[in-house]
Amino acid sequence: MIAAMFSRALAIGLATGAYGLSFGALAVAAGLSLGQAVAMSAFVFTGATQLSVVGALAAGGAAAPAVASGLVLASRHLAYGIAVAPLLPGSRRARLLAAHLVIDESTAMARAEPDRRRALLAFWATGVSVFACWNAATIAGALIGRAIADPAALGLDAVFPAAFVALLAPQLATRPARRAAVAGAAIAAALVPIAPAGVPMLAAAAVALLLAGRRPIHTET
Repeated sequence: MIAAMFSRALAIGLATGAYGLSFGALAVAAGLSLGQAVAMSAFVFTGATQLSVVGALAAGGAAAPAVASGLVLASRHLAYGIAVAPLLPGSRRARLLAAHLVIDESTAMARAEPDRRRALLAFWATGVSVFACWNAATIAGALIGRAIADPAALGLDAVFPAAFVALLAPQLATRPARRAAVAGAAIAAALVPIAPAGVPMLAAAAVALLLAGRRPIHTET
């Protein structure tokens, strides 16, 4: 079971890394230097936010609105932090390190586990795997540059949605969770044509949390 968990974590890291190639290329095409693209992946480390910022810059937007849009998307990590806080180590230094790995994938993998020990393993394994693969792919994508500047041309734009569907599946074991997922999807679909970028995701997450409630992670070891 533990081996299967690590295999899933590695697979998620590799899949996310494949999309990181596109981010690296898009960042360079949007005018960022190799160093800036690498720094963004290392210190910001949230794919949707990074892609939102470079996408806005590539479309001719100013830096301030681009960053503001990215911050809207990044605000979902506050909810992730609340969800995984009971798992994190007690020392301040360890918690600061763990906080940098609180992302969609590590949170979903941790929340899918039935006890604290396995949830903590899933969190670290997935977070480290995604961080390593995403940053390596950012460097490779930035170096390749214009060769893959259009992610859609290679179908890489489908990697994130596919990964999210795979991460969502284990969370849908109960009827309330399925109702929350359907309601969240409906809200997001309705708001996409009329709301600013990031707002549909936040609204969908809020509705889903209200309907599903928080599913506690057991603390027994």
